[in-house]
Amino acid sequence: MADMNKDVLVIGAGGVASVTLHKMAMNRDLFPGRIAVASRTLSKCEAIAESVKARTGQVIETYQIDADDVGATVALIETVKPALLVNLALPYQDLALMEACLRTGVHYLDTANYEPPEEAKFEYSHQWKLHERFEKAGLMATLGVGFDPGVTSIFAAYVRKHYLSGIRLIDILDCNGGDHGHPFATNFNPEINIREVTAEVKHWENGGWVTSPAMSTMVEFDFDQVGPKNMYLMYHEELESLVTHFPEIERARFWMTFGDAYIQHVTVLQNVGMTGIEPVEYEGHQIIPLQFLKAVLPNPGDLGERTKGKTNIGDIITGPAKDGSGEKTYYINNICDHEECFREVGSQAVSYTTGVPAMIGAALMLDGTWSGAGVFNTEQLDPDRFMEMLNAHGLPWKITELSAPVDF
Repeated sequence: MADMNKDVLVIGAGGVASVTLHKMAMNRDLFPGRIAVASRTLSKCEAIAESVKARTGQVIETYQIDADDVGATVALIETVKPALLVNLALPYQDLALMEACLRTGVHYLDTANYEPPEEAKFEYSHQWKLHERFEKAGLMATLGVGFDPGVTSIFAAYVRKHYLSGIRLIDILDCNGGDHGHPFATNFNPEINIREVTAEVKHWENGGWVTSPAMSTMVEFDFDQVGPKNMYLMYHEELESLVTHFPEIERARFWMTFGDAYIQHVTVLQNVGMTGIEPVEYEGHQIIPLQFLKAVLPNPGDLGERTKGKTNIGDIITGPAKDGSGEKTYYINNICDHEECFREVGSQAVSYTTGVPAMIGAALMLDGTWSGAGVFNTEQLDPDRFMEMLNAHGLPWKITELSAPVDF
């Protein structure tokens, strides 16, 4: 892709898009072409563009688009003529945006896999089915280029490439030790967040999926620079792609930390039906309870100024050592400070840890480091340059050898 034009179109104008666009503007050597952003709400695009101009002096073009409308997106792509579409909208819109890319000959990148609006079931199968069409078109679609999924899968690929000859066990640990001061708020899109945490839990073990009720498995873990936190077993999409592309994995689990107040609020909201995704009749109107709840909760994009503390996200991976010295366990992770993120780009660390990887992935696709025809997950691509760029662009990582596999 190195010989193509360098123009980029970002779809979406939330917290993650704001980070990605700021970082693109701060790195014009990586993004020398036009940078454009489009969203359903033009004013959100304009607010990001104004912030980018004030912080960097760079100009971001703004457009209005309904990303569910393939024809409208095709028309927008034909106007902007980007080399790459970066999808930072809702995961409901992945398939429509991929279709628009196929119709216009544009490469594609996103941060979260497709989820049908009417069913809280997110899986890669919908997007993987498009592999042959992208391959025949000579186009590249790179899926899940956020932190988790994204960096966590690249961490696994890096450890597997340089330290281990295979992965036997992998635990992904996502800790947000930040405090925003609200009684209850979500750190990213409330609708997506609550759908995830209330979904049935799945983890991979001995060749199959093991299911359990949401929030039914909890252990305490002492996170560096954050402290002891309760983390809960959850299903997350990178488990599906990791066990597909690293078939030697015996067990794969995903853990996320939640405070007691968060768990209590979600439990009550679920019990009274406010997390439902089926329409209900209210005063002659059809409303979806979870979408109404999203409207009354704090906007995650507004949390940055008041959030303090750090995130700590990484993988604990066990497998046979490359040098033949027996089985070894490595913990590879990043620690990110909410206040430092806000000073740099005006966003909290949860948006930052997703937006920076999206920027890096887009840069690697534009310069040809990541190339190919078809639909790819991040662990299928060479991790080395991406890992170098994490250190250079605000998400430094460290790797530590543990004395034994984790026992939880």
